[in-house]
Amino acid sequence: MTLLAPSSSDAPSSPDPRAIGRTYEVRTFGCQMNAHDSERLSGSLEAAGYVRADGGVADVVVINTCAVRENADNKLYGTLGHLASIKREHEGMQIAVGGCLAQKDKSVILDKAPWVDVVFGTHNMGSLPTLLERARHNDEAQIEILESLDVFPSTLPARRDAAHSGWVSISVGCNNTCTFCIVPSLRGKEKDRRPGDILSEIEMLVADGVIEITLLGQNVNSYGVEFGDRLAFGKLLRTVGEIEGLERVRFTSPHPASFTDDVIDAMAETPNVMPQLHMPLQSGSDRVLKAMRRSYRAQKFLGILDRVRDRMPHAAISTDIIVGFPGETEEDFAETLRVVEQARFVSAYTFQYSVRPGTPAATLPDQIPKAVIQERYERLAELQERISGEENAKVIGTSVEVLVAGEGRRDAVRGTEATTRMSGRSEDNRLVHFDVPADGLAPRPGDVVSVVVTQAKPHFLIAAPADGVLAVRRTRGGDAWDRAEAASCAVPATPSSGGAINLGLPSFGAPLLGTRPAGH
Repeated sequence: MTLLAPSSSDAPSSPDPRAIGRTYEVRTFGCQMNAHDSERLSGSLEAAGYVRADGGVADVVVINTCAVRENADNKLYGTLGHLASIKREHEGMQIAVGGCLAQKDKSVILDKAPWVDVVFGTHNMGSLPTLLERARHNDEAQIEILESLDVFPSTLPARRDAAHSGWVSISVGCNNTCTFCIVPSLRGKEKDRRPGDILSEIEMLVADGVIEITLLGQNVNSYGVEFGDRLAFGKLLRTVGEIEGLERVRFTSPHPASFTDDVIDAMAETPNVMPQLHMPLQSGSDRVLKAMRRSYRAQKFLGILDRVRDRMPHAAISTDIIVGFPGETEEDFAETLRVVEQARFVSAYTFQYSVRPGTPAATLPDQIPKAVIQERYERLAELQERISGEENAKVIGTSVEVLVAGEGRRDAVRGTEATTRMSGRSEDNRLVHFDVPADGLAPRPGDVVSVVVTQAKPHFLIAAPADGVLAVRRTRGGDAWDRAEAASCAVPATPSSGGAINLGLPSFGAPLLGTRPAGH
């Protein structure tokens, strides 16, 4: 868990003495972009003097919201209702709401939940500490919703949840006009970050022990549109690949309409760019894709997958799919099933269409009954579950390199030998649970292990050490975890022991299935 120093004059230059010692908690609803933003919110608060809550009731609770799905509103106001009673019993507690739903609803949040202290939008995350202090000083709620970007989020300080990996935003906003999506109106037009700034941030992360980064953008492969270079993303991948010490590079999410062969070449020819691709399909029906204003058709999408697999035969490909878009017929849905069968996705984030006020699709005729959407959703889920299981079964017996993401979760017994099960991600981003023999070297989060896949389930793999001996490669990422653990316990690393002291077990978890990726 690492706090990066701010690189912008807009970030707090020194802690606010009024904030020192006050605790905070950030709750994240939504996609990877939201999670990235939450790291920046945490970093801004800590730079201002706040301390992350370690159990108990936090003095400040920040909710970073999503507005993509229908239940986003219900989830927010249900959470706020629960917090209202807690706030009454906790003197001085403050509640802040930010993110996409705050940008969309603005003052509506205060109308429905007047006990909220601060409402801020997607364009002014760095102002949160100031707004909290202003609300406390004036004893009244503060709302600040900017219509354009104030400070690029990546220039704000960040508190990362994993010492060995990090997200790097290369652009914000979106220039597409998908009829189901509200993101462009909430995050604005695409704004590209300068390549030098991106590379500087990555180099700073690597120097801090990060060995895996994920490049983020609403449509990450359209990077460069703002400065007129349509090949900029492929060039960026190749340049990032040259950064010494960076072992794994991922990105999410590309748009099929902008996906060019130079990006495929860069992926295939850059060793540390992982053989994994998440690319939203949304529908397999050309008629529905047109109604969605998705500027590609099913055949083009499948052609991209063919070219990716031609260059990277073992690439794992995942996607997003929406079921029940207005006007979707049974024939349209059958086309989606056909494309899914042909595409052979390792996994898919599937969503039931829900009306989002403010989007063109909300006013389209022929809205599909909920019962019909549910039935189609279940058929699609059943198909994808089968395909995921079949695709994962293909790697049984193979050796995989797993970047360890968490500590042991439970004991297991293999014959008469007790083992601990740990988890991590393979190079193609499959979730892998693996066994650590009781008498073997336990890897740290951030270390890499070589294991052999023994079982395959639709959503994860199970692996074991080859010949009963776990091969562990200790990495700079593991060293960074050691340093973070020592710092959190106020115990310095001891060079005489050959590294930092490993003092405790953090709570690391794999990303939940069903979380919407950053691109739409």
